[in-house]
Amino acid sequence: MASLLEQHQDRFLSELLDWLRIPSVSADPKFHGDVLKAAEYLKARFEEVGLEKVELCPTAGNPIVYGEKIVDPSLPTVLVYGHYDVQPADPYELWDSPPFEPVIKDEKIYARGACDDKGQVYMHVKALEMMNLDGGLPCNIKVMIEGEEEIGSNNLGIFVRANKEKLKADVILISDTGMLANDAPSIEVGLRGLSYHEVEVTGPNRDLHSGIYGGAVPNPINVLCKMIASLHDENNHITIPEFYKNVAVLTDAERAELNRVPHSDDEFKQSIGLNDVYGEKGYTTVERIGIRPTLDVNGIWGGYTGEGAKTVIASKAYAKISMRLVPHQTSDEITALFQKHFESIAPSGVTVVVKPHHGGEPVVTPTDSVAYKAAADAMETTFGKRPIPTRGGGSIPIVAMFKTELGLDTVLLGFGLDSDAIHSPNEHYGVFNFLKGIETIPHFYRNYAAAMKA
Repeated sequence: MASLLEQHQDRFLSELLDWLRIPSVSADPKFHGDVLKAAEYLKARFEEVGLEKVELCPTAGNPIVYGEKIVDPSLPTVLVYGHYDVQPADPYELWDSPPFEPVIKDEKIYARGACDDKGQVYMHVKALEMMNLDGGLPCNIKVMIEGEEEIGSNNLGIFVRANKEKLKADVILISDTGMLANDAPSIEVGLRGLSYHEVEVTGPNRDLHSGIYGGAVPNPINVLCKMIASLHDENNHITIPEFYKNVAVLTDAERAELNRVPHSDDEFKQSIGLNDVYGEKGYTTVERIGIRPTLDVNGIWGGYTGEGAKTVIASKAYAKISMRLVPHQTSDEITALFQKHFESIAPSGVTVVVKPHHGGEPVVTPTDSVAYKAAADAMETTFGKRPIPTRGGGSIPIVAMFKTELGLDTVLLGFGLDSDAIHSPNEHYGVFNFLKGIETIPHFYRNYAAAMKA
């Protein structure tokens, strides 16, 4: 397999770069045509690697690219999920090279979507091709790649509920996560949920001269900053009443096991240019990321932000605020608690509007399943080390939805690294990681098929 991969790796990389050139930004309507173009590109690649019943499945938003290969109905079926849409690339000026003109530099592929999630999706496409070149598929495979993950997957649940027979499978396989390091393979077995909001604070009915009115009227930007600051106490504990009511509390033994993950605070700080770690008092960095909920401001704006000075008190101020959730919190519960609390702390003289956006549920996947063992064995084969189970800080809301709607557990077989700068300028994905994924995925299928047959 490795020698076969070497024969084709340059072509595989070239094809990925072509796909990365298509700016499939789902959040910005001006890229809608490019989103459709990216879907069409993937559909063509599905057909090339031998998938059947390949189609662009329409939704109320962007289409879902679907294909399958049923080699024998008596064999187990794996449903692969991923997404072809990408985050906005703004601010463009912070990129060292244009985000949609991919380059390979220092053995890394630089482009928006290189790791999240086009590069990892394309590993699966090329793994299918590799298996076809090396004896065929050992089990049935269905592939469903959506175009709205970065904006909340609003239409995926509708599609899944309407197509349960089409999507019938034994397990879900997703590569939209990461591992500890190239020499420390790992498999994520937990993900945090999400509750996301936009808030608007309104004061006077128009922007005001800060000299004539300053000191006599509420400044919405000042007010918003105070409100946000009050959401954490001196121990970085979130102050929303009942926020922690349902948070799963790990035992000392469970926390000790979690902290066996290789981690260095010094390396962590150095990697992102900090002089100290930060977070909720009483927890390690690994715990803060994996098992504790958070609240963060993702954007804040209002007033004059152009060149030079403009002495103005803005009429409105805005912020985007997200909370990462852990078992057994739910997005509906936290959304309601946040909205009630944020509106309650507004001082007189301003009005506050809280607009909930998308959410998702936290999930923990089993480590004693046939599928997890097949994935762990596959990584051990190609990396030469047994992968470590870890809990990730990110959110993939559809994992919980797949469990609810399809009754299926998910294996998160990701090959990204924390240093890949996903959602940031200069996103990149290691050539090693891309090729290692293509090498590893076929081993998963073979291991899984053999174990299910036994």
